Amino acid sequence: MADVHSKETRSYNMSRIKGKNTKPEMLVRQFLHAHGFRYRLHVKDMPGKPDIVLPKYKTVIFIQGCFWHGHDQCKYYVVPKTKTEWWVNKINGNKTKDIINIEMLKNSGWRVIEIWECELKPMPKYDTLNKLIALLIS
Repeated sequence: MADVHSKETRSYNMSRIKGKNTKPEMLVRQFLHAHGFRYRLHVKDMPGKPDIVLPKYKTVIFIQGCFWHGHDQCKYYVVPKTKTEWWVNKINGNKTKDIINIEMLKNSGWRVIEIWECELKPMPKYDTLNKLIALLIS
């Protein structure tokens, strides 16, 4: 099935997708900061460039987009109907990189927390953020 957009339109649309400072990421950062946690952002020399690094707690947090990281059994992860094979390969590649990066971090003594975009939607948001605080102080 052919793409519904021209190459130029598709390129523009894709260029507007942010990899850093997304709404879910900003929500978690603001919550942590308001609760007295201090952190570093997108540390380049760490595997996977974690979204949030809490050195004091030897913990990293990845805020994963359900679509981009292939969140299994999630309503926000739907494989596109155009260029399906390309998208499946892309998302599976992201999942593989995630597994490798998380394993490398754990082997280096870091605790890794993954928060999915769907866990930050209005209904589950406060449970997710409160569980995060509980994990950090445990």
